[in-house]
Amino acid sequence: MNLRGDRSRDEPEINFIPLIDVMLVILIFLMVTTTYQRVTELQITLPQADAATARQQPREIEVGLDAQGRYSIAGGPPFVFTTPEAMTAMLRSAAGSEREPVIVINADARASHQSVVRVMEAARDAGYTHITFATQAAASPAR
Repeated sequence: MNLRGDRSRDEPEINFIPLIDVMLVILIFLMVTTTYQRVTELQITLPQADAATARQQPREIEVGLDAQGRYSIAGGPPFVFTTPEAMTAMLRSAAGSEREPVIVINADARASHQSVVRVMEAARDAGYTHITFATQAAASPAR
């Protein structure tokens, strides 16, 4: 028995237009009722502070080291390493009254590792803990 007959069944469709209308009304309502405050409207009194004088940079002592194992401290004449104590004394005399100078090691790329370690050891014996190495940027290949 066919109770439905020959009627075709319609598929229900969802209408989005009323949903969009409701969302727009809510958005307009929120925009109208919201108050916007700017940060510039706040009355702020900033605290005052006396800035201390800028800390002076420590003196740099440049130690040059060439591929033949010759040393030069602070642009002085080149010399050959004899003892760690002699190198320590030269670093101290180059530092003068500076307590914590920065030792800048300018070593040739072909200098031995031991030569650089000698400078670091002399700096440690002198009590200088700030050691840095100077480098240069690699040349870009020409095309």
